[in-house]
Amino acid sequence: MNIHKSKIDWCSHTWNPVTGCRHDCPYCYARVMTDRFKPHAAEWPTDETTVIAEEKSEGCFKAVRPTALRDPAGNYLRSTPYPKGFYPTLHTFTMDYPKKRLTPSRIFVSSMGDLFGDWVPDAWVKTVLDACAEAPQHVYMFLTKNPKRYIELAQSGILPKDKNFWWGTSTPTEETEYFWADEYQTFISIEPLLGPFTEHKALTRRPADWVIVGAMTGAGARKQQPKREWIQGIVDTCRHDGTPLFMKDSLLPIWEDPLVRQYPAGMLTHTGEEEAVCKRTCGGSQPE
Repeated sequence: MNIHKSKIDWCSHTWNPVTGCRHDCPYCYARVMTDRFKPHAAEWPTDETTVIAEEKSEGCFKAVRPTALRDPAGNYLRSTPYPKGFYPTLHTFTMDYPKKRLTPSRIFVSSMGDLFGDWVPDAWVKTVLDACAEAPQHVYMFLTKNPKRYIELAQSGILPKDKNFWWGTSTPTEETEYFWADEYQTFISIEPLLGPFTEHKALTRRPADWVIVGAMTGAGARKQQPKREWIQGIVDTCRHDGTPLFMKDSLLPIWEDPLVRQYPAGMLTHTGEEEAVCKRTCGGSQPE
């Protein structure tokens, strides 16, 4: 649950104060990874994780300290970040982690769950956002499949408008709704790209501030790879609208040309990493 260096292309680190999800997406990488590290047969968690009773929280849990796993005799085996598997879990002991990390970073928050699922209590969300606000040196990137929750939280005055908070919507198909508002920094993540995006509102009517696109990976990915013309259509639209576009490594076998890797204005400058990232991804300058 610490802030870890990430292999995800578009962020530098991940932080998982809330894990678990109920969307049940067939291509979910987080569920697969959680299943690898959750308690297995003959591994017994100690009692660090307790059921909580809050609004919307049925079937949700709270971990107040790291969870150790022991054998039936009580001998330590290992620790796990997922004591309740993929059930939604709030890890309260992690809330000071952003403040402890002094080096400015681009942090993808709750990469192993959906912080904005309907089942997540408002109190959990507010606790996480308050922890982010206490460490303004970082850029915080959020991603949900439930963008209406952003709207509800914005109407309640809970959703920060700070320039280092980025509100993303996962949009694998053209029909997917997304969050957009003038006062907020928003982006869409078209991953996995499952069809053409010629008419998606985020690309044609109300452009997002940033677009990420990638192919499906993992089990079943070979049968779900996007067509090159789908990618080209997104590239053309983003160029026309001047919307920054970031292609993930998963597109390399399909796109073949150098990947387009653009960042929104100010995102990298905020963390002091613009020069280093540009040299690594686009030969020393932002791509046109």
